[in-house]
Amino acid sequence: MTDIKTWIDNEVKSNDVVLFMKGTPDAPMCGFSGRVVQILDHLGADYKGINVLESGEVRQGIKDYSNWPTIPQLYVKGEFIGGCDIVTEMFQSGELKTLIAEKTAA
Repeated sequence: MTDIKTWIDNEVKSNDVVLFMKGTPDAPMCGFSGRVVQILDHLGADYKGINVLESGEVRQGIKDYSNWPTIPQLYVKGEFIGGCDIVTEMFQSGELKTLIAEKTAA
């Protein structure tokens, strides 16, 4: 694999919405990742899920990349949004729906 930071940077910047999570969107492996998947699915967001459990290098690399200690991590148009608590709060306030709609509009 190429340099992990370069790989993560490419994933974050080449996908409109990226979720670094434990498990996959079809089979989340932790409750926090599952909650973020439910929110994104509810919003109808088109996103890429990246399973950090497949690689210790990716799991540590994303924490270093964002300087954020926990998984899941949501990125929209290259911008780090946050983890489960922040995503949940933004969803409840309507802010997440607006952000995703504005950032991913063609």
